[in-house]
Amino acid sequence: MKVKNILISQPKPNVDHSPYSELEEKHKIKIDFIPFIHVEPVDSKQVRQQKVDITKFTAIILTSRNAVDHFFRIAEEMRYKIPDSLKYFCLSEAVAYYLQKYVVYRKRKIYVGKRTFQELEVSIKKHKDEKFLLPSSDMLKPIVPQQLDKLGVDWTRGIFYKTVVSDLSHLREVSYDVVVFFSPSGIKSLYENFPDFEQKDTRIAAFGNSTIKAAEEKGLKVQIQAPTPETPSMTMAIENYIKEN
Repeated sequence: MKVKNILISQPKPNVDHSPYSELEEKHKIKIDFIPFIHVEPVDSKQVRQQKVDITKFTAIILTSRNAVDHFFRIAEEMRYKIPDSLKYFCLSEAVAYYLQKYVVYRKRKIYVGKRTFQELEVSIKKHKDEKFLLPSSDMLKPIVPQQLDKLGVDWTRGIFYKTVVSDLSHLREVSYDVVVFFSPSGIKSLYENFPDFEQKDTRIAAFGNSTIKAAEEKGLKVQIQAPTPETPSMTMAIENYIKEN
């Protein structure tokens, strides 16, 4: 079964030439980006109600670009001047690089994981005496608090933004050969928008074990999976599938 069009359930990358645009050009396919979920800010008053005082922390754990944006937004709302001594523990190089939007990189203490939270633990272990703040959404992978508790560090979670299901009603009469999901939230959004969704000939691509599990629990057959040793990125997994078909 040929692939002519693909729906990515995320915003379009903010770069001129992404791996997805290369995929489009190389295989003459159409790729649309429509986020199935979006985030909404939690205001500083609600953060205070959580008994989170951001002035009391010496280190910040940042797991996404959204966490970066909303931490600095809350700091600004609270008129908190972030000290140069604050340590930043970033889940990936992409998150650490994004941090440059707010701070002068070379003047800050920044520790970077490769991709998974377990890889970031090595740096956290070396700074066990810090007081860690974890700014997050209301939806957080269970492994993060589990691993922090296991490490025995002093940490606090602050819900700085919320994950909200997007309105996808405009897609009701539209069909795609492949629909790509990156989180269980995307699967949840699909069924909240279309409770009667039937997969039929649509191929499902899913990134990460938790997303694959969420899809299969809904009875979906996942034909494209990433990351794997052979296809560490979703674009590579999609390209392999296109070549095979």
